[in-house]
Amino acid sequence: MRDKRALGLWAALALVVGNMIGSGIYLLPATLAPLGANAMIGWGVTIGGAMCLAFVFARLAAAIPAAGGPYAFANAAFGPAVGFAVAWSYWVLVWAGNGAVAVAVVSALSVPFPAIGGGLPAILVALALIWGLVAVNIHGVGLAGRVQMVTAGVKLVPLAGVVLLAAWLLLRDGSGALAANPPVPVGAGAVAGAAALTFWGFLGVESATVPADKVENAERVVPLVTLAGTALTGVVYFAVAAAIALMMPRGEIAASPAPVAAFLARTLGGGTGDLVALFAAVSAFGALNGFILLQGEMPWAMARGGVFPAWFGKESAHGTPARAHLVSGVLVTLVMALNYTGKTGDLFSDIASISLAAGMLAYLASALAALKLLRGDVAVTLAAAVAAGFVAWMTWGLGLKADLWGLALLALGLPVYWWVRRG
Repeated sequence: MRDKRALGLWAALALVVGNMIGSGIYLLPATLAPLGANAMIGWGVTIGGAMCLAFVFARLAAAIPAAGGPYAFANAAFGPAVGFAVAWSYWVLVWAGNGAVAVAVVSALSVPFPAIGGGLPAILVALALIWGLVAVNIHGVGLAGRVQMVTAGVKLVPLAGVVLLAAWLLLRDGSGALAANPPVPVGAGAVAGAAALTFWGFLGVESATVPADKVENAERVVPLVTLAGTALTGVVYFAVAAAIALMMPRGEIAASPAPVAAFLARTLGGGTGDLVALFAAVSAFGALNGFILLQGEMPWAMARGGVFPAWFGKESAHGTPARAHLVSGVLVTLVMALNYTGKTGDLFSDIASISLAAGMLAYLASALAALKLLRGDVAVTLAAAVAAGFVAWMTWGLGLKADLWGLALLALGLPVYWWVRRG
């Protein structure tokens, strides 16, 4: 029972939107609160950079509708060595980042269930979620797509509630609805740091390009959902982040494990906060499902392209890369254990920064591939140049510690590549 072309238009759009609107918008307001106005500037810069990347991915996907996304584009432009480096970079980004997404689910659940707010219980629940969704994705792409569509619809409910409540408060109270937060000086370093973190919320802009072989009418659908999904996500992010930053005391935002829930609870009561926290958990759960799909698809595409051990290219009876899913699940488990601190907030921040640093090469190489492969298209050339500069700037904003961790994870791929090249 092989459902290879199991992702239609709506399932592919749900994959893009669901992967981006996951943990970021629910946790990042707390992480960014100390940065003040720098955070909102960072959101604006990131939205612009993400749209440039979406445009690049859309044009590349139309020209090269092959599975693997960034790997396929880099391989076509620069050959197998660069293709391997990009694929390894992206794979590390996905499986390491899945640890942070799982932590985000647990962080949201800790509002109505405080017992799992930290320590060993939080780690065990996060690992149970990861391995449960690994099983779903091994069972079949069609099932994973249906999970994604349901969770993508659910996750927009509380975010729409934040925007509508903020608009109502502004109409009712005017400037009195704004919190009296002390100003924070605006600086290039602070904006770069904010942009590097807010880009976490746009991981997944390329989601539809990775399993392109499983998307119906991929040449048309993948570019469409990439652009539409990124634009929708940007509008939602900016509106929600602005509402929370302007209307809640900064200290209260920073101390909250679920700022969106806390914002609604201030007006509608604590019970509402618990309900929204459950919505947030569903949202991050949907993103986790989508990225677990990608963490199996990427090594499968690498193996089929001859730059990864052929063992990863074997499929299950359901037509899924079961072996790649199992190995990726083990790696997620290890990265969570190595970064265990006992606090979900610290664990999320550490893993998110490290996975971002490791994955920046995939985004940079995709932009450079567009410059080479589509150099006759002026619009693509401009967008790719902006995207490449944006990625380089974000890498600087992540800081030395995260970048060194990212380089170390990339270096782990060297013996694998040498082994494969030796046959």
